[in-house]
Amino acid sequence: MSTLEIIILALIQGLTEFLPISSSAHLILPSQILGWADQGLAFDVAVHVGTLLAVMIYFRKDVGEMFFALTDSIVKKQHTGESALAWWIIFATIPAGLFGLFGKDFIEEHLRSAAVIAITTIVFGLLLGYVDIKGKQNRDIKSLGLKGSMYIGLAQAVALIPGTSRSGITMTMGLMLGLTRDAAARFSFLLSIPAIGMAGSYLTMKLITGSEYVDWQAIFMGSAISFISAYACIHAFLILLDKLGMMPFVIYRLLLGAFLVWFVV
Repeated sequence: MSTLEIIILALIQGLTEFLPISSSAHLILPSQILGWADQGLAFDVAVHVGTLLAVMIYFRKDVGEMFFALTDSIVKKQHTGESALAWWIIFATIPAGLFGLFGKDFIEEHLRSAAVIAITTIVFGLLLGYVDIKGKQNRDIKSLGLKGSMYIGLAQAVALIPGTSRSGITMTMGLMLGLTRDAAARFSFLLSIPAIGMAGSYLTMKLITGSEYVDWQAIFMGSAISFISAYACIHAFLILLDKLGMMPFVIYRLLLGAFLVWFVV
């Protein structure tokens, strides 16, 4: 990988992981459109680590409170709102884990194409726009409950299809359940922690058991750039969300999908 490729791909991962526009789609597109070689497992691990650190550090207070509350709920049987949220996130992560475990080969072989990305980009973009306009947006995270969390977890499992967008579809489901934009975004970001952790662990295991050459310069650059860009993206997104809503991202998805349809045809 050239330095330019490292910078662009790391920025794509950092900027799109938490925006409702699909990071997996954008990471596939350079190879589909520009003819770039696949970035490889090692680089995928690096950028996943960068984005994971970004969301954990940004929400460090929430993560710390949930961790200690979860521990107390197990050891001392003391249950609080924070421990309930931690359990909801754990259970909501299970569908994506199972879908990834049993469906990853099919997805890799049949769904990582510009045609699939074009369809999912447009369809789920329209759905996001619809619920952003029609959703009640009068509930906070604490009112979500286990059932609502599982609905969002099931939506996250669908996001393994490239172009869907993990953050996009989980926010969409959150808005469908009546969450405010801020609550839907925050739950989506917190839910991303175990999801990104699982994906990173899987890629790391494949890297360790494989024989792929590791370019350490690309690793460190990719991790640092994805971390900085992801942290800045989360911060800006939460500030601008209530002012701009989801419509700018819906429009972007429709334009991207239209371009992909033209590219495929």
